Amino acid sequence: MTSINTGTNPYAQLGSAYARTAAATQPSLLDAINTTETASSSDPNAATNLTLSDAAKARMAAEAKTPDFATVTNDTRAALDKLYVAAKVTGPLGADGKTTVDLSALDRRSLFAIATNSGGKFTPDEQSVASGELTARFNAALAPAAAATSMTKNYTVVYKAALEYLDGASVEEKGTAAWSAQRAAVLKGYEAAKQKPDTAPSGISGDPVASYLALYPDGAPVGTTKTFSTVATNVRAALDAQASLATEKGTELVYDPARKFGQLVDFSSIDNRSLSAITLNQDQQFSNQEIYAAKKELDSRTRANILSSLKQSQQSGDPTQLSLGILQSYSAMSDEERLASGWSPSFRDNVVQNYRSTSNILSMLQGS
Repeated sequence: MTSINTGTNPYAQLGSAYARTAAATQPSLLDAINTTETASSSDPNAATNLTLSDAAKARMAAEAKTPDFATVTNDTRAALDKLYVAAKVTGPLGADGKTTVDLSALDRRSLFAIATNSGGKFTPDEQSVASGELTARFNAALAPAAAATSMTKNYTVVYKAALEYLDGASVEEKGTAAWSAQRAAVLKGYEAAKQKPDTAPSGISGDPVASYLALYPDGAPVGTTKTFSTVATNVRAALDAQASLATEKGTELVYDPARKFGQLVDFSSIDNRSLSAITLNQDQQFSNQEIYAAKKELDSRTRANILSSLKQSQQSGDPTQLSLGILQSYSAMSDEERLASGWSPSFRDNVVQNYRSTSNILSMLQGS
């Protein structure tokens, strides 16, 4: 269990801000369509056919599946109560001030409901803990990018990561004055960094990125709370559970997709550190076929990250984006993931050097 650090909590004022601006939430796509159709029906000369793009249809489908905030609030209240029962506690904080329950399973919208005391259903301690969890997630989103920034001195990387995290907020969160102020500050920092990538933006009021970098100037590594041995034991249990389900269905768990009989192992819910535990097999808990399959999955995810960075580089016309993307991936890995993937410190240093060389060549071409 860890205590909550609210020193740079960007969510501390969201409760009152949400209450003041809840009525100003953005209209949904369906609302906009309904408005268009109403206007058309009142005008006999107006076009009556509305053609939707695939993206618009996908957004409508997503909105239709999204529960309203009242439902989210009630479900979150029930989920919290279940956590207390399971942990045999009555609240989120113990007498020592440390958290008694793990909120990592709650999504961002649910945490926002708690932090803003939606419906008046949550205690001040619950709001504080949820707010701390939101801050931790913001920090975790910035950590790999901040580490890449510390290696390249390119501040656009960390500001871009902050923008992407903020833009991933729910409609309710985006409807707060606090979110708007934060995004405006981060956007201002991002624009400043684009002008002078090697200079940290300064003097921007309410800039959460500057606050983060003041605490972690070298980019805080992504923390791991479980020992690697515990991770290995947990993933061993997860694989055994899949094998048991396969047996119940009258088949067996297999690790080779070429096998015509059996239920293929599902790695989709297994994170990279757990895959690394299988691949490295330090406690001798896994078979050769399990190790081989886990290594293939880990390599596949690593390639996907590199290809994503390459695509970003090609689309932006900026060849440095490939190196920056790889450095962010490297910084997001645990030591075990790097070992299992063969990403050594010398590999990282080569990528940094490649970034610097490419940046120098671009500067020469641009005459700067």
